[in-house]
Amino acid sequence: MSNVRRGLSSLNVTFLGTASAQPSTTRNHSALALRLGGDVWLVDCGEATQHQIQRSPVKMGKIQKIFITHTHGDHIFGLLPLLASRLNGAGGTADGADDPRAHVSAESDPPLEIYGPLGTRAYVRNGLTYSHTLLGAPYVVHELRFPADPIDGDYTSLPPHPTESPHGRNIPQINGVWSDVYRDDILSVSAAPILHSVPCVGYVITEAPVPGKMDPGKYIPDLKRTKTPMSVMSRLQQGESVELSDGTVLHGPPKRPGRKLVILGDTYDPSPIADIAASPDLLIHEATNAHLPGIDENTKPDDTFEIVEARARSRGHSTPQMAGAFARRIGARKLVLNHFSPRYAGNDDVDEGSGNVMTAIAGLAGREFKGDIVCARDFMSFDVDFSLNG
Repeated sequence: MSNVRRGLSSLNVTFLGTASAQPSTTRNHSALALRLGGDVWLVDCGEATQHQIQRSPVKMGKIQKIFITHTHGDHIFGLLPLLASRLNGAGGTADGADDPRAHVSAESDPPLEIYGPLGTRAYVRNGLTYSHTLLGAPYVVHELRFPADPIDGDYTSLPPHPTESPHGRNIPQINGVWSDVYRDDILSVSAAPILHSVPCVGYVITEAPVPGKMDPGKYIPDLKRTKTPMSVMSRLQQGESVELSDGTVLHGPPKRPGRKLVILGDTYDPSPIADIAASPDLLIHEATNAHLPGIDENTKPDDTFEIVEARARSRGHSTPQMAGAFARRIGARKLVLNHFSPRYAGNDDVDEGSGNVMTAIAGLAGREFKGDIVCARDFMSFDVDFSLNG
């Protein structure tokens, strides 16, 4: 991805997997894709993510970055096979036949970037090494180190894989957050811890300010009067000021805030990310367990909302009400619930009850949050629009 871009033609979210723990016939393990104009970023990469990509509009060859929230298997077991597919991997050759992938330099091309907590680099390195996987292009792993983590070392004694870039960073947490782990002219990514049963991260993707809404009629009379080429309209659209031949200065519309997305991994309390997550256009928050008497036939007769919440918290997870409360706390514009128990079907066949279950789950979140609420399902895809107030 180039570090200099004019702007995003679109910002799309596509869910590739929305199940927790185990997949079902209608939900795969956790993964979602951000389509940023022509580039793709993944957040998490559970088992069979590459199969989900093949069934989706997401293009494997466009994947530039992968952000891992935590190293539980349902969020990372698909990473190695995806890397092999994305980077033209193979298992080598027999009888001494030459394979050009055996000669790829880690410095040969810009690497595919992977971000994640401590252990991500060791997982990738060990998996590629012990599966004898050769890659046709390099990759790099940047680790977000918690205060209790060693600043050096990779949790493995293996040397780097031949295609592993030596420029992987160990990014220290400063004042409780990892600010700008990635930044270019258009997008920045920051992160913060969220509370789960293992070290876990939430990501905040922020678009730089974009050109404001422009009323051409405000400028055309002055341009015609001074015989100024209409091509200067493009400069005005970018918020620039233009001085005309008679000394008149036209000012383009002020820029408006870009879009902001908050994507959380598994959590029973995302409070540590609240400050940098404030006022997002979109919050993606897990809602693993819900109390649905009369709707979900698996509801235990002695359960209550309080019992289900306590059980979810004890396993490091949230209920829809907890997700709704956090969405309200940070002032989200839209909440998408994700990471459901596999017993909650992810199709739209209301005859089998899945539609009723998802409607009920959204309703529980709606007790705490009055904005737009959507329950994710596999292959759900939508564009993130600008705030009407922006």
